[in-house]
Parts: sequence; C-alpha cells; structure tokens
Amino acid sequence: MPFKIYKKYVMLLAFTAPALIFYAIFLLIPTISGMYYSFTDWNGLNPNYSFIGLGNFVESLKEDPDFLNSLWFTLKYVLVMIVLQNALALALAVLIESRTRTKGFFRTIFFMPNMISTIISAFMWTFVFSSVLPQIAEKTAIAFLGQSWLGDPKVSFFSIIIVSLWNGVGYMMIIYLAALQGVPQSLKEAAIIDGANAFQTLRSVTMPMITHAITICFFLTLNGAFKVYEVVYGLTGGGPGRSTQVITMNIYEEAFSNNFRYGYASAKSVILFAIVLIFTLIQLRVMKKREVEA
Repeated sequence: MPFKIYKKYVMLLAFTAPALIFYAIFLLIPTISGMYYSFTDWNGLNPNYSFIGLGNFVESLKEDPDFLNSLWFTLKYVLVMIVLQNALALALAVLIESRTRTKGFFRTIFFMPNMISTIISAFMWTFVFSSVLPQIAEKTAIAFLGQSWLGDPKVSFFSIIIVSLWNGVGYMMIIYLAALQGVPQSLKEAAIIDGANAFQTLRSVTMPMITHAITICFFLTLNGAFKVYEVVYGLTGGGPGRSTQVITMNIYEEAFSNNFRYGYASAKSVILFAIVLIFTLIQLRVMKKREVEA
C-alpha cells in the first residue's frame, strides 16, 4: 500500500476513533451484553447466574400477560402516531409553505413545543387535563371537557396521543418543509396550467417529489413511538392500573423497579428490538419502492 494512502487511512481512523470508542462503550457493548444476559437468570446484582436458554423468551410470550398487554398498547400507539403525526406534519408544512409573509412566524410557533423537554410537556399537560379543562367545563357547561382525561382507561390513550402529537409534530413539519422547498416551482405551475387543482397538484406532483422526506419521517416516527416512555410516565405512570403501560415501562419495571430480573428484562428488550427491526425493514422496503417508482 502506498505511503500516502496508508497515511490517509491512519488519519481517518485517528479522527473517527473517539466517536467509535464512545459508540462501542455506550451502545455496542451494552447491546451485545444485553443479548447475552437475555439467556440467563441474572438479577443485575449477583455475580453468579445460570444460563437458561430461551426460558425468558418463552415466559414473556406465554406466561406474562402484563408484557403482552403493554406490547399491544405500544403497537396501537405506534400505528396511530405514524398516521396522525405524519399527516398533521405534512398538512402544516403545505399550509405554511403556501404563505409568504408569515411563513417564518408559523414555522417557529409550531416548532416551539419540540424545544420543550418531553417530560416537562407531560407535566404541563397533566395540569391542563386535571385542572384547566375541568374548570373550563364547569364555567361553560361543556361536559366533554370535564371527563377524567387521565383516570379513565378509555380516554387516557387519547390524552397520550394528544400530548405526543403536540410535542412531536413540529419536528416532522420542519423536515417536510425542507422537502417542499426543493420541489421545482415550474412543475407546480405546469400542473396548474394543465388544469390540476391544488389537491391534484399535491398528489401527483408534490408527493412523488418528497417521497424521500416521507421515508425519513416515517422511520423517525416509528423509531420514536416504539421507544416512548417519558410522555406516558409523566401523564399516567402507566395507569390507571396498567392500562397505559408501554413496553419500555414494562421492561424498566422488570429490571429495576420491582423484580430486579435483569436477564428477563433483557429478553423483553431483545423482543422489542426484533419487532422494531421487522417493522423498520418493512417500512423501508415499501417506502424505497415508492421512491423508485416516483
């Protein structure tokens, strides 16, 4: 290997080594260790543990109704968030992009909730749901606002969705705005000249041109929704009972709160990883196919 090429690779390795070291210490090694411990009965404290094979996986999928319920609740949350968050973000982006003078103002207003910590947002909305809305209902006689937003299992799911959308739509909106600005104005004008209305232009011209942004936003929404924790913890704590417990809360509870079954919790984490991986691969395959067709 010529000395110049060798020197180039050495310099490249030297510059990337710090990031690689931190990546290995804080992500790669813990991930591999977690996969290993998922086959053991380690409690996270005792240095002695036994290898039990697939026992943790079998127990979690067959003998743990709380885990299955949290998994089902998380899947519902993921599906709703993928649809609503991207639909609202795209709609806001289209509306803001069509404005001229107030574009920057509305872009800032809708992005501001994303600048607030998720847990702080959850505590803010807890106050709104428990104190503000009941007061409004009492003053205006709108009974709908006075219901138990966080204490009723049938309503608390929608409360979580509302707060999640309020906190996350702005970020996706910025991505869609950036993509919309890359759509050539000449194509839109040509479609209008051909007689297309606003909806037809959006469907036939704009949407195919921003497919790459849709892929990114779907991936980010999918990944974030499966890892949701703070908003549920801040609003309901997984209650009432365990009706709003997401899978991340169930894993945390298993490992650190009550049972200290670290190996069992690691098995649940591996299951979550496998589910996210499958959904991600399917989503990327479908969206990439559409990008090629577009």
